[in-house]
Amino acid sequence: MSDIIHLLPDNIANQIAAGEVIQRPASVVKELVENAIDAGANSIQVIIKDAGKTLIQVVDNGKGMSETDARMSFERHATSKISCVDDLFSLHTMGFRGEALASIAAVAQVELRTRIKGAEFGTKLHISGSKVELSEPDACAEGSVFSVKNLFFNVPARRKFLKSNETEFRHIITEFERVALVNPSIFMSLFHNDTEILNLPSSGLRQRILNINGKAFNQKLLSLEAESSLVSITGFIGRPDTATKRGALQYFFVNGRFMKHPYFHKAVMQAYDQLIPPGEMPSYFIYMNLDPSTIDVNIHPTKTEIKFENEQPIWQILLAATRETLAKSSAIPTLDFNSADSIDIPLYNPTKETEQRERPRVQLNSGYNPFNPPAASIPSFGGGGEREHTSSRSEFDWAQLYESFESDREKAINADFEQSEPVEKNMFEETLMPCYQYKNHYIVTSLKSGLALIDQHRAHIRVLFEQYKQSISQKRGLSQQMLFPAIVEFTPSENAYLPLLLEDLSFAGFDLSDLGGGSHSINGIPSGMEGTDCVKLLKEIVLKAIETGSKVNDEVSDMVAFSLASAQAIPIGKPMTAKEMDHLLASLFVCSDSNLTPDGKTIMTIFSNDEIDKRFGR
Repeated sequence: MSDIIHLLPDNIANQIAAGEVIQRPASVVKELVENAIDAGANSIQVIIKDAGKTLIQVVDNGKGMSETDARMSFERHATSKISCVDDLFSLHTMGFRGEALASIAAVAQVELRTRIKGAEFGTKLHISGSKVELSEPDACAEGSVFSVKNLFFNVPARRKFLKSNETEFRHIITEFERVALVNPSIFMSLFHNDTEILNLPSSGLRQRILNINGKAFNQKLLSLEAESSLVSITGFIGRPDTATKRGALQYFFVNGRFMKHPYFHKAVMQAYDQLIPPGEMPSYFIYMNLDPSTIDVNIHPTKTEIKFENEQPIWQILLAATRETLAKSSAIPTLDFNSADSIDIPLYNPTKETEQRERPRVQLNSGYNPFNPPAASIPSFGGGGEREHTSSRSEFDWAQLYESFESDREKAINADFEQSEPVEKNMFEETLMPCYQYKNHYIVTSLKSGLALIDQHRAHIRVLFEQYKQSISQKRGLSQQMLFPAIVEFTPSENAYLPLLLEDLSFAGFDLSDLGGGSHSINGIPSGMEGTDCVKLLKEIVLKAIETGSKVNDEVSDMVAFSLASAQAIPIGKPMTAKEMDHLLASLFVCSDSNLTPDGKTIMTIFSNDEIDKRFGR
């Protein structure tokens, strides 16, 4: 039997390795930006075309590479970060495996232009599918310029299953922000299709957070700081009153590296226990610095999973530090009446007001009766005299005219009822009170099959959902123009997803104007939503779309209609009249699905007549 085991060619091995390291365009951005940081760059520019499918270009002013290093950097397991096993336990760089550039070159067309500081000429490389096509001297700037074109050009299945441009670009922004948040001293900019998305100058940590998420975020942050022999913890946590159900910004960084750690997240959430409502999440930006030998980064190719040697003590320190910050900082804003910019509010003095002004007097004629004829005569312009006209007016009985009108009205109504067929008053059994509200939460009514218990809030969500869905599908949503337009600010990742929703939002009744920089003016809202916090509602719609990854128009319209219905539905605890309950139930039973809400929650429970009789032993 002949030997069948053989070594794979380099191009096939690189493509296999690329499947783990390079998952989407955002992975390329992450690896190239981290390499620029390791090269000592203080200015990094990222240029994207078509969400990275056409072009990903990273320009840095780092130390650059020689011709030999430039060529070696694209070989598998070639790196300058480590040289022995012990270096794995004292990592101070972002990269160390030597797989990123080789994996990128295996599935894309790469151009590298690099020059060492002080060198006369640089180097230009063209690599396509792990094959070097060009290597020559080049008169380029100091630093490196990586241009990755036609990602996955030789892996059509991988390229076919990439998400929409909006989704892929949102992932790019996420990776870019993770790197930017931990390197505030580096100038970083991001361009997409020749449009500047982010421009982050060198600044402090807090300012870097505000540059990414908006100036309004400054009021939501509380400083966090803890120092111990095991770990140094700094950063910011969100105020309890700013917690949200969706879109919370939660970041953990260890030694300058972003990580995901559910165990440490639980420590932060435990500190917020009893301070935020169930289901809501606080924002936090927590930075840990500790001995590199006590952690293991080499767990996953993405390097976002880290193992800690002293995990339990760090958990306790993080919990205590978070609780201390929340205890020291007041979550309730205070008013300083002694400040120089305070408003001079005049005080009401009832005694002084009484002295200065007299109470107005109203004179009434107690003998006035509008049905009595006027005493004064009205001039007559007819053939008769003045006395004759006055007597004829006074003899006319106006009450008789009103009575004849009422009798004619009753006759007409009775005639209509006699001509029409008898109509059932409602869909329920005729009882003295067909509907009863239990604890201002449920509606109890009798059906022919038994007793129905209906959740009023969920029932109204279903009714409003189908109304909004029909308006969106028919593109006839009514818009109520706002007297004073509201301003909503979106983060870059939210703003990247917004174009998918604009059409459906317009059909629903929203009128938005782009102000630039992620800000939009809300000029109109769907009719009937007056008094609703439209800014918060729009943010929730966009965040839910990002969370669910909706991209099909039907899915987006369902999500928009459901968000509008949830915001407008009758709240739990609101008393309802019998007419309101009757109208709600009548509208519910004509819906396509009266048993479940759009998100699958139960609306109604029916107790059958047999079940009720059985409970009473009949």
